[in-house]
Amino acid sequence: MKKIYIALTCMSILGGTTACSDFLEENPKSEISSSQYFTQPDHARAAVNKLYRSGVPQFYDADAYAGSKMMYGGYMSGFFDNEKKAQEEMVRYCQSLSYTSQNLSGPIEKLWDDCYVGISNANTAIKYIPTTPGLEEAERENLMGQAKLFRAMNYFHLVKFFGDVPLILEPYESLEDMFVSRTASREVYAQIIQDLQDASAVLNDAAYTQNGFRVTKWVAETMLADVYLTLSGYPIQENHYADAAKAARNVINSHRHAMIENQDTEANSAYNQIRTLDDSNEYIFSREYDANISGNNPQPGFSFPLGAEGWGIFQYSILLRTYTPTKELYNIYDPENDLRVQEKQYFHTSYTYIKDGKEITQTFDASPYVWYNEEALLSTGKNGKDLPIYRYPEILLIAAEAIAESEGVTSEAIGYLADVRARAYTKMDRATIVASLAGLSKEDFIHEVWTERLREFIFENKIWSDIQRTRQYPQTSEANRGKVTYRNVIGATNPWGATFEEKHLLWPISHNEIQRNPALEQNPGYDR
Repeated sequence: MKKIYIALTCMSILGGTTACSDFLEENPKSEISSSQYFTQPDHARAAVNKLYRSGVPQFYDADAYAGSKMMYGGYMSGFFDNEKKAQEEMVRYCQSLSYTSQNLSGPIEKLWDDCYVGISNANTAIKYIPTTPGLEEAERENLMGQAKLFRAMNYFHLVKFFGDVPLILEPYESLEDMFVSRTASREVYAQIIQDLQDASAVLNDAAYTQNGFRVTKWVAETMLADVYLTLSGYPIQENHYADAAKAARNVINSHRHAMIENQDTEANSAYNQIRTLDDSNEYIFSREYDANISGNNPQPGFSFPLGAEGWGIFQYSILLRTYTPTKELYNIYDPENDLRVQEKQYFHTSYTYIKDGKEITQTFDASPYVWYNEEALLSTGKNGKDLPIYRYPEILLIAAEAIAESEGVTSEAIGYLADVRARAYTKMDRATIVASLAGLSKEDFIHEVWTERLREFIFENKIWSDIQRTRQYPQTSEANRGKVTYRNVIGATNPWGATFEEKHLLWPISHNEIQRNPALEQNPGYDR
């Protein structure tokens, strides 16, 4: 499979001809081309399996100190902090908005490279699966659908990260055409939509967790709803709210997914079930982990403050709040009514344990409880808990926003927002929540949807994408917790005193990438 590896290497560096040429010359007699490799069904299956572990899915894998690539947006928003940021320049540059194409060239380059490796893997699968012998037609179509979905996923993140990007739809199998220029975002989005529509047409009509944790028709439709919602906002502002509403309704009306219900408001709340369960139909798509295979995901260690390893009870040697909300973001929650902000739901502020026969209680500032994994922390040191990428509440909130934008504040839109809020506001009945939303203007209702997204997905890496597409920056106060207002992000000051400029809404292309590929133009406001 060296030929495939060469293709991926060349793809990932988009123009590093020297390294690829040298490698090609090393073992020319041992090359196996992609066409030679795809000679039996297992080869096609393996090519698709690889897509679940390359590109965007890898962005959820975290470093104990730096966090994950998906957390970069949270740091960029200014609403998340890292207790080890003194040694993590990525966090410091994001919070101060002082990053450039050079001082963060490495991390930014990895965003670019990893997406294109995922795209190259998908392109290879898409090219050769149709001619792989021995596959039944239904399986062939399903594998193609999975490959197209992952290609779309990687391009969707690329275009959100960088804007215009090279659109490459064939695997790299030679050193020709290595220097590819950027393609207009609209054209990239058109390909994303086409891939997702193709995937939706052939993938299984099933819930993700009941389909062997393989992507389904409803993953594709959820992504379509997300893509249409994003495309409707900044910077493109091409109105696809009706399309977003249609895709979201498709998922809702399939009845394949549903929200977890509260069994109580403590250990068996919906939010603690989300924390502990992997097989609920609330999950539309997740980053899957197995403690016996990839048990090095350190998120449980993010549940406690720096120094907690000194308590002498944990199997993790590194514990710190790598990704924790600032007080400004914490203030989005109503402390009286919102279950999510109560102790041992999304957050915790104390921990009691027995050591040497004594009961000890440690207290600390609010820390993420969503990643608390008792077995991993206290027994095995291995974390097999999946990380949600899309949950059913998101499709309800996409539907609420898209319907409000395209049809007005209808009872249907109100109902979807009320469903999500009512699960958290256990002291209020749903009818009261509906009544409080029914009299809102379109703008105020949509702001309520945005606020509910902040509250529900606070640890699921949605905040920066929402700021990008809405160009609105949330404002809170300690004196009025639970009340969120919005202002234009351009000119807004983050909690660290840095002021957003328009250029900050996209990453620069890394200096290294620009140097390798002379066909690339830098994003406005950044030096080459």
